[in-house]
Amino acid sequence: MADQTLPMLAEQFLAMLANERGASEHTVRAYAREVRNFADYLRETLGNGASVKQVEHLHIRAYLGLLYERGLTKASAARALAAVRSWFKWLAKEGKVAQNPALLVSTPKLPKHLPRVPSMEEVNRVLNSLDGEGPVAKDKHDAVAWPERDRVIFELLYGCGIRNSELVGLDMGSVKWRDDAVLVRGKGRKERLVPLGDEAAVALKAYMPLREAKLLAAGKEALVHDGPLVMNLRMRGDCRLTTRSVGRIVKAIALSRGLAADVHPHTLRHAFGTHMLEEGADLRAIQEMLGHERLSTTQRYTQLTVGQVQKVYDETHPRAK
Repeated sequence: MADQTLPMLAEQFLAMLANERGASEHTVRAYAREVRNFADYLRETLGNGASVKQVEHLHIRAYLGLLYERGLTKASAARALAAVRSWFKWLAKEGKVAQNPALLVSTPKLPKHLPRVPSMEEVNRVLNSLDGEGPVAKDKHDAVAWPERDRVIFELLYGCGIRNSELVGLDMGSVKWRDDAVLVRGKGRKERLVPLGDEAAVALKAYMPLREAKLLAAGKEALVHDGPLVMNLRMRGDCRLTTRSVGRIVKAIALSRGLAADVHPHTLRHAFGTHMLEEGADLRAIQEMLGHERLSTTQRYTQLTVGQVQKVYDETHPRAK
């Protein structure tokens, strides 16, 4: 039996990734782009009839070099390499190659940029300002602000530490009132229960009647009890708000309240982890709530807190000046 072509093997891997591993749509799209681009490069380099067994680590290194020549950053090259590694790991498992040549290629060293996190006082100031005061979040999708919904967005992102994609994926049934928790579907479709704080619960109870009224006015009664929790203003489509709109709303409100221009939904997630750690929360408990697969990911917040302590020391201790 003739060897399968590189594009065929690429598509088989991507189909497996989407169907068997339960990867998120974002992950599948990113891997599809990187794997297909590398398969195209191999065809151009080795010829149309090339076998995957011909691929060596030198080809992968050369491809990364090409990405640098095109102006891609080290982070982009690292993402491409991660996708290629995953593809060849699968190829080795399927017996298509004897070993994974990508393992011989070093990951580009990335600068360690710790995210800037607003202080507890800054976040509380923003949240308190949303209580009864309409924000100025205006964009082409949400031309008029919906303050009650926007407060829910902030309370869930910061109060529960969930991702933007997890927020927009919440349905009415995701809120488990009896358990004071929210059922979140995270990466790889893994589910976890996250505590629902008192302020988030208050925000939700203020928002729910308005949500129902808008749905009834739009003739979408079926979505009142079973539809998306966080909805777009104009009741379009399935009424679910997009991650892009959430990003615009968060940035507009943050800017209007004096926060930094680079605040986005993930900033509030970082703030959740950092502030809990500063208040003495156990690192493994934070890991569980954030849905991190590895503790090392959560430990970044330790580095962040140490960095903040160092800054205070440098600015205040007489022997540091």
